[in-house]
Amino acid sequence: MINTQIKPFNASAFKQGEFVEISEKDVLGKWAVFFFYPADFTFVCPTELGDLADHYAELQKRGVEVFSVSTDTHFAHKAWHDSSDTIGKINYFMVGDQAGNITNNFNVMREGQGLADRATFLIDPEGTIQAMEITAEGIGRDAEDLLRKVKAAQYVAAHPGEVCPAKWKEGEETLAPSLDLVGKI
Repeated sequence: MINTQIKPFNASAFKQGEFVEISEKDVLGKWAVFFFYPADFTFVCPTELGDLADHYAELQKRGVEVFSVSTDTHFAHKAWHDSSDTIGKINYFMVGDQAGNITNNFNVMREGQGLADRATFLIDPEGTIQAMEITAEGIGRDAEDLLRKVKAAQYVAAHPGEVCPAKWKEGEETLAPSLDLVGKI
């Protein structure tokens, strides 16, 4: 999936007290995170979505839009948003994908269950997938690590010929791959 283009989609979402229609056109031209999770009103999911909500302002400052996606409806997203303090702090898109079109487009539909895997995709402004992470049901994700990946992807996009080594943090030294580096790292 890395370096492939996102596929066309249309969906209803809940965002900041309103129902909105979205498509792949809302993704193109900006950085985006698609944050798939199995279901509303569950256990690990709200901890992840709340953690992401805590980092949303910083992602927005970096020009990144967030689309959380489950196969629940946008109506269920609103009900969860209204009934949970953790989910109530979400200001990003909560996408309803009850037909599973987006989930299937990203190949993260659980066979025979109608639920999304716990998966994250980072999309660049051209609609190309630059990073992805999929974890097992009981393993929650970390928004700080996602933010680190966003910073690295944006740095590499802005600095052709440079790459970010393991554990790279913004402001640290990068690498410029060349014959001179072979065997010296």
